[in-house]
Amino acid sequence: MRFHVDQRHERVLALVRERGSLRVADLAGELGVSAVTLRRDVETLATQGRLRRVHGSVVWPGATAGAAPDTAPAPAGVRDAEGVVAGMVVPTLDCPFGEIVEGARDALEARGGRLVLGLCGHAEGDAEQAGRLVAAGADGLLLTCAPAPGPDSGGWIPGTGVPVVLVERAGPPGSRWADLDHVRSDAAHGAATAVRHLVSLGHHSVALVLREAASAEQLRAGHAAAVKALELTPAPGSPYVASARLPEAERIERTAEHLRALAEEHGVRAVLLHGDEFAVVLLPRLRALGVLVPEDLAIVVHGDQVASLADPPLTAVAPPNRAVGEAAVALLLERLAEDRRGDRGPRRHVELLPALRVRASCGAVLRAAGRA
Repeated sequence: MRFHVDQRHERVLALVRERGSLRVADLAGELGVSAVTLRRDVETLATQGRLRRVHGSVVWPGATAGAAPDTAPAPAGVRDAEGVVAGMVVPTLDCPFGEIVEGARDALEARGGRLVLGLCGHAEGDAEQAGRLVAAGADGLLLTCAPAPGPDSGGWIPGTGVPVVLVERAGPPGSRWADLDHVRSDAAHGAATAVRHLVSLGHHSVALVLREAASAEQLRAGHAAAVKALELTPAPGSPYVASARLPEAERIERTAEHLRALAEEHGVRAVLLHGDEFAVVLLPRLRALGVLVPEDLAIVVHGDQVASLADPPLTAVAPPNRAVGEAAVALLLERLAEDRRGDRGPRRHVELLPALRVRASCGAVLRAAGRA
């Protein structure tokens, strides 16, 4: 049976009054409406003071703390996300997303909540996955899929009816996505840090090799800013983009030849490489071309999954992937708490700084040995 909105509100109030508290997902199923529709009803009724909203549930005003898991504030140090379900949409569980998911999951579970995943880029896109997670009872969303371009992109976000935090993504200025909270690693700062480190080792020109990935634009911006600020000689053909449209063997061959030409023909002997797995495969090809690392070419990579296992071990800019997941959960829980209080603060764009892990590939080890 379908109810008019006023009738539905009265039915919601009658059920909550009768039972003291109900989960939103269960109440939606009982009334035969979507979770999104019911969340809007709950927001309206909560604003009118006719019921109270807590994590994933609705409570009759004046109900005791035992009626729902979190109807009373928890003492300091006690789990503060009891019963919260966060939906997280990711394109893959490969790095860095696998580590981000682990950080988010552990942070949420330690506080009494639960993380549920959806994979975009497969049978369903991010909007479909997000809608499915909310309909299944997610109290908030963590989205890692890249915001699509266009003026209408992101128009579905308000319709979810729950707080949304972008993770390792940021909306382009002027887009609807830019109005959302986001937490990500500051890849631009990482690129600039890598350039400064190479300059400290005596290099006056630092090339940049990029992959077609989400962090590429940040790396490009950070590298360019550092080159300008430090008044370096621009490397010819930089940034060089290792196109994903090429077969891997050809991509490696072309990149290696580009770096050989930089070192032998242009005197550029330092490079920031995008992706440590890519760099590990590239090293043998450079040796085959007669380019020794770090003697002929100093390398710093962005990413630190396998960098320490390379020959030679790769100096790496390491994004704080787990910490990004943890910080995203903390921000989402804060938004949920604000919703309960009816007092939402300003949106936040949180950037976490990566760490520079110095190893042999940049030449710092050889330089230190020479001073010894």
